[in-house]
Amino acid sequence: MYALIIKNLVMDTNIQTQLNIRQAVPFFMVTDIERSLKFYVGGLGFEMKNKWTPHNKIEWCCLQREGAAIMLQEYKTELAKKIQGRLGKGVCICFICDDALKLYKEFISKSLSPAEPFVGNGMWDVAINDPDGYILRFESLTDVPEETMYSQWQKK
Repeated sequence: MYALIIKNLVMDTNIQTQLNIRQAVPFFMVTDIERSLKFYVGGLGFEMKNKWTPHNKIEWCCLQREGAAIMLQEYKTELAKKIQGRLGKGVCICFICDDALKLYKEFISKSLSPAEPFVGNGMWDVAINDPDGYILRFESLTDVPEETMYSQWQKK
């Protein structure tokens, strides 16, 4: 059912003119913004579109890659110590893509550690955790049978 809903959204080219709400932008609080920027910009290929530097250091930024955006803000030092290791628990963001496997290969080439892709809900699913534990899933439609692992599919 999930894949059918996504397929209908992706395939309906008129939907952009019919909708008022056009984009959701996840806003992640992070413990070390420099570390997060290395992951998102250097690793995942996002580009910084806007930033806030009140003390000559980035404290908030908006990143974008193609049609997806994400915002990051660093917790103040004393609060970051209290919440260390608990930020991303239970938070998962899904990015619907044309080719999730292409992104998997790109992430591997940048020495990142995404999970092995698998097919779930009619989509290739490439999952990776950011430095604060937020789960990012890059997904694309496929006709490959459910629960197929990438390594199994490659052997065929």
